[in-house]
Amino acid sequence: MLSTPIRKLTRRLSEIFTPSKTKAHQLPPKMADQEEDFSSLPLPDRFSHKVWKVRKQAYEDAAKQFEVTPDESDPAFTPFLQDPNLWKSAVADSNVAAQQEGITALCSFLKYGGRQACTRTRNLTISPIVEKGLSSTRAAAKSKALEALLLYIELDVPGPIIEDLIPFLSHKQPKIIAAALSALTSIYNAYGCKTVDPKPVLKLLPKVFGHADKNVRAESQGLAVEFYRWLREAMKPMFWGELKPVQQQDLESLFEKTKQEPAPKQERYLRSQQAAMAATAAAGEEEAGVEVEEEVVEIDAFDLAEPVDVSSKVPKDFHENVSSTKWKDRKDALDALYAVLNVPRIKDADFGEIIRSLAKCMKDANIAVVTVAANCVDVLAKGLRKGFPRYRSVIMTPIMDRLKEKKQSVADALGQALDSVFTATSLTDCLEETLEYLKHKNPQVKLETLRFLIRCLRATREVPHKPEVKSIADAATKQLTDSSEVVRSGAAEILGTLMKIMGERAMNPYLDGLDEIRKTRIKEYFETAEVKAKDKPKPPPAPVAAHKAAPGRKVMGKRPAPGQKKPAPRAPTPVEEPAPAPPQPKPTGKNAPPRLGAQPKSGLAQPGAGLKLQKRLTGPGGAAAPNVSSPRRPVSHPPPPQEEEVAPPPAPKFGLTGRGLAGRPLGKPPPAVSAVEPVSNSSVIAAGMSAIERAELEELRAEKERLQRTNEDLRAERSKLNSQIHELQNQNAQLIEDHTRDVLSIKAKETQLVRARSDHEAAEQMVHKQQREMERLKRELSRAVRATSPAPADVSEQIYRDAGMNGAGRYDSAGYTGGYGRQGTKRLSFASSMSEEKENGGLDAATYRGKLSPPLSAGLSSGTATGGRGSPTPARDGGGGAAGDGIESWKRAAEVTSQLKARIEQMKV
Repeated sequence: MLSTPIRKLTRRLSEIFTPSKTKAHQLPPKMADQEEDFSSLPLPDRFSHKVWKVRKQAYEDAAKQFEVTPDESDPAFTPFLQDPNLWKSAVADSNVAAQQEGITALCSFLKYGGRQACTRTRNLTISPIVEKGLSSTRAAAKSKALEALLLYIELDVPGPIIEDLIPFLSHKQPKIIAAALSALTSIYNAYGCKTVDPKPVLKLLPKVFGHADKNVRAESQGLAVEFYRWLREAMKPMFWGELKPVQQQDLESLFEKTKQEPAPKQERYLRSQQAAMAATAAAGEEEAGVEVEEEVVEIDAFDLAEPVDVSSKVPKDFHENVSSTKWKDRKDALDALYAVLNVPRIKDADFGEIIRSLAKCMKDANIAVVTVAANCVDVLAKGLRKGFPRYRSVIMTPIMDRLKEKKQSVADALGQALDSVFTATSLTDCLEETLEYLKHKNPQVKLETLRFLIRCLRATREVPHKPEVKSIADAATKQLTDSSEVVRSGAAEILGTLMKIMGERAMNPYLDGLDEIRKTRIKEYFETAEVKAKDKPKPPPAPVAAHKAAPGRKVMGKRPAPGQKKPAPRAPTPVEEPAPAPPQPKPTGKNAPPRLGAQPKSGLAQPGAGLKLQKRLTGPGGAAAPNVSSPRRPVSHPPPPQEEEVAPPPAPKFGLTGRGLAGRPLGKPPPAVSAVEPVSNSSVIAAGMSAIERAELEELRAEKERLQRTNEDLRAERSKLNSQIHELQNQNAQLIEDHTRDVLSIKAKETQLVRARSDHEAAEQMVHKQQREMERLKRELSRAVRATSPAPADVSEQIYRDAGMNGAGRYDSAGYTGGYGRQGTKRLSFASSMSEEKENGGLDAATYRGKLSPPLSAGLSSGTATGGRGSPTPARDGGGGAAGDGIESWKRAAEVTSQLKARIEQMKV
């Protein structure tokens, strides 16, 4: 029931969706012709067709056509090479589907078209690839665009592509900048920083790091991380200082994640590199080629930087200031020089005068000057590299002389300078001075030299030569017996590092005489040593060459065997040169000429002729002789015992004469007789032939001995001259050191002399000042004495006079005598007290008047008159007391005067 309606519905739908033949025939004939003729149009016309489907089909057909071409010169490439604009329009097609196929066709064109396809089209296609392809929303189109860029680099050189990509880092659209950064990251990831120069891009990184768009900043960080994988710390001097601290911290955190990764390897190779690798593989040296490729990956800041001309920036007064007597001036001059020289790469110029000044600074007494000078040598050697070896002999010896400094900061600076000198030169250049200073008497110099040699062996990329290995091993072996444990450990480390380079087998001869403890220690250092150079034993010569060389020596006839077939024909071969054999030798001819001027021997000419015949006709195997030689020749072949008969040692000496077969019997006599005659003939011929050879041999031996003696004399003379040179260098260094020490001593003495002169002048001024003070004191003393009543000329006489008068006053009338005595006593007491107080500090005039006036006023106002008659007893008592006080005052005055005179005398001295 339901099947009929369903069947009708199905028929109706098929009629609706399936065009009928009548409708197909009703299409315009022009449109049908166009659809049929699209495939018949030429590809260039279809590339520029206005219908996108036609263009898309044309791109696909072109890609298939390129894939089946036999070589790069196929005619299929010609129209596209003649009109490169076709690819520009294909890459920038307005339809995304057609654009994707157009970029795919371009990749096929580059892949099979070769270098010519690259150079003809890259100037026109790079810009649309970046703007339309790398920024496309289709992942397939984006990957094909990147593949096209990589193919452009692979077919030729990366420089033009990088130059075309750099302007897009300043594009106004952020997505174009991000796409260009992503492409650069992929390029450096595929080809590496050794193949693609990173310098043009590194300079632009700070600009893109500060972009406002986060996608651009993210892509720039990814590019920086890719650079760090290849360059490590060498990339930082190029742009690191232009970044903000926050940006530096972010990059450092990203760099930490890549430090643990293995060293990157180049994933894609240029066509030129592929050809070189194919040639290397064809020569059977694939492993060597790979190792070389891994070694050249290492890049440092020197390779990335541009040379800087620093010679014009050196301060004009540098040489004047570096020779100053003040260490501060010398250090300031070296600091200024360091600031000038501290650049990654220095343009080569004449730095001889600066090097000589730095060499003098190594002997400076101030360690700060020595440290800065060593830093200057460090940066100069790093910046010059190949231009520095000519200065090595001038600076290296003073640096190693100064290794005696025990302060660690100075030792580190000197060691760093030596490492930079070694990096700029080689182990061979530095080895002679290094081994010489291993014998230094100063243990500090010896220890630092050992450490320097260890660093050299670890860093060298050139395997030392056999004489250098021997000299290093001998010097280190001697240091194994040093009294210092550190020196012994350093010597063992040198031997272990050298064993790592040369191999255990090569170092066994140098370790034979050592005990097991030292061998064990050397093996420990051998297992832990890390070196960059390893000796590879040369492969033995090919067995084919050895096989060819052996018959050559036999052909020379050095060792003939008369009883054997094979050597017999080869031995006489060189004899034919001085005396060629006749073209048709006759075994029984008696007129055969003797060889090499030998005398003809009657009755024995046949053996010689037989020898010629055999030599002429037998092959290397001796099998052709029986077919042509005489019938007696097979009979004359001796049995094996005859080989032992001619085996004595003299036989090889006469092998050059070619007479090894002359001892064979050619007749039918008994074997014993025939054996004796040819031997005697052979000896005679050999004796005749060996005379010239022996003379030549003796002459050659004498010449060899003479050359050996001359060589030994020259070596002895060379060693003597070298020792004299070293001695003169040491003397020169000692003289320079003595001169420097003398100059410093003279300067110190001059400083002391100047100080002594200034002290002398100060002392003289002090003496004059004290003398003036003494004169002033004398004048004050005399002035004070004159201001009072004059003292008697003789103090002791006056004292007795006063005492007598006072005594008389006691027994005479009290009024007059006592009063006189009191007045004299008052005057004396005043003078003595005035003198004492003047000596102890002095008094002013009011004090003097006070000392004089109180007694007078007291005498006038008191009830008991001191000078009157009314009270005799108080007057007597007062007079006696005044006289006693006066005597004591004069004694004190005399003492003070004597003390003053003594002080004056002391001050004069």
